[in-house]
Amino acid sequence: MSVKTPTVYIEGPAFWAPALPGWDVARAVFRGEGQPVDPPAKRPSPQVLAPAERRRAPDTVALSLEVAAAAVAGAGRNAADLPCVFASAHGDLGINDYMCSTLAADPKLLSPIKFHNSVHNAAVGYWTIGTGCMAASNSLTAYESTFASGLLEAAAQCAADQRAVLLVGYDMPAVGALASVTKSRGLLAVAMVISPERTDRSVASIDWSLASGAASATALRTDAARALSDNAMADALPVFEALARGDAESLRLPLSDKLSLQLALQPC
Repeated sequence: MSVKTPTVYIEGPAFWAPALPGWDVARAVFRGEGQPVDPPAKRPSPQVLAPAERRRAPDTVALSLEVAAAAVAGAGRNAADLPCVFASAHGDLGINDYMCSTLAADPKLLSPIKFHNSVHNAAVGYWTIGTGCMAASNSLTAYESTFASGLLEAAAQCAADQRAVLLVGYDMPAVGALASVTKSRGLLAVAMVISPERTDRSVASIDWSLASGAASATALRTDAARALSDNAMADALPVFEALARGDAESLRLPLSDKLSLQLALQPC
């Protein structure tokens, strides 16, 4: 017996990549109405953090907090009240490479600051501290299906609790020895607020379900999106291309070789 899942709504889509630094830029490029910025932007500087913390924060924290703040602002929400799901396939691969190299060469030189930034929930920890958020937070990974898994988690939480949820996805390049075993290139971060009700900030509705059987990911339509397809968060790109176009679309995001997340997007 199939059970219909509740419709949820997207508010405040946010996007950041060096050539597409912000949703307004990305949306225009995905619609064929603009060009990627040249030269590419440097990493963002999230104002959620105090100046000293911004300087010390690794790329993953800077990326995720930049889009998280943009999504919350776009949704007109209070960050302190929003449960959140932070999704990253690999966490901070640069710090992990440093940790492994230092432990192998001279463990006494290991930096405590680097160590506390190496954990997978470092970014969501910075977010909850910086915003004073006491709502539930979650940090997850699912390799090449990390965004799809994060979207499923956020939609399920939103539907079950009838409460808006912030979803953030981010990944960085693989470096050092890890680059030989882990595919991820460039910087990419995305975010949105998932709401149980339509509001004046809603940009699209999502009817979502799980579908059995292997499925190919929805093909990317633009060169700008394809240029980001080597990042580990690339499974988010079909959703943001669809949001940019503003058309009703059906998308399928693989969760595994036996299961996929099926989405029907309808502009509001």
